[in-house]
Amino acid sequence: QVQLVESGGGLVQPGGSLKLSCAASISIFNFYAMGWYRQAPGKQRELVASISSGGRINYVDSVKDRFTISRESAKKTVYLQMNSLKPEDTAVYYCNAQRATSTTTDAYWGQGTQVTVSS
Repeated sequence: QVQLVESGGGLVQPGGSLKLSCAASISIFNFYAMGWYRQAPGKQRELVASISSGGRINYVDSVKDRFTISRESAKKTVYLQMNSLKPEDTAVYYCNAQRATSTTTDAYWGQGTQVTVSS
């Protein structure tokens, strides 16, 4: 059973920083693309950042130069370092693991961690 467990969310003031972690119980972690999504109340879930199995990284424009995604294979963990946080970054953040084969796509989600940016 694949599990993704997020941690590191919380309440932070505008301009502050948080680091999210997602530990994956995937035996072939290196073959999975990993991503962080977020969903604010009343809004659709959006992709914030992703890192492919080969290390290619993408960010949504609103977090470029503020957020950094990284992965550590030995710990089967993906991170999201969030700096210069803004109130509009407030959302539940979800970790995603995805792997496409020739016949199917495997996708898994974490339970989510709340990030609240407020003074």
